Amino acid sequence: MTASASGRSFAIGEFLFTLALTALGAMTLATAGSINVPLGNTDIGPRGFPYAVGAMLTVFGTLLCIQVLRGNVGEEEVDEDVDTSASTDWRTVGLLVGAIVLHVFLIVPAGWPIAAFVLFTTSAWVLGARPWWRAALIGMILALVLQIAFGGLLGLSLPPGPVLDQIGIFHG
Repeated sequence: MTASASGRSFAIGEFLFTLALTALGAMTLATAGSINVPLGNTDIGPRGFPYAVGAMLTVFGTLLCIQVLRGNVGEEEVDEDVDTSASTDWRTVGLLVGAIVLHVFLIVPAGWPIAAFVLFTTSAWVLGARPWWRAALIGMILALVLQIAFGGLLGLSLPPGPVLDQIGIFHG
C-alpha cells in the first residue's frame, strides 16, 4: 500500500485486481456471442449464463475500481490464523490434480455425470470428508442435479454417457 498525493492510501494490488475483474467481465461479454445456439431455440439457451456473469463481473469490477481509486481499501491482516512453519501437503495437491485429470479423461467415454461423480467424490474424500459413502452419495446427487439443470433444462451439450443415454431428461 502506498500513499497518494492527496494523503489517502492507494493499494496497487487491489487496483490491479479490480481491473482484471473488469477485463474478465468485458472479455466474457465479448465472447459469449460466439457460443453456438441451435436454430429455433426459444428458451434462455447457452448464452444467457455467460452474459449474466460477464455483466456482473464488469459492473462490480468497475464499482470496486472506483472504490479503490477513492481510497476505500481493505484493512491489512495483522493476526492471520496461519501456521507459517507448516509445509505444503503435496500428497493432497497431487491427489486433487489427479482427480481433475481423471475427470477430463472420463467425460467422453463415461459421460459427464459419471466423471463429475468421480471428481466430487474423490475431491471430498481427499479433503477429509468421512465417511466415504456419504461423500459418494452427495457426489452422485450433485452430478445428476447438474446434468439435469445444465444438460436437460438449459440445453447444454453435456454428454450423459452410456449409462444415462436412454433417459431424455439428461440430454442437452
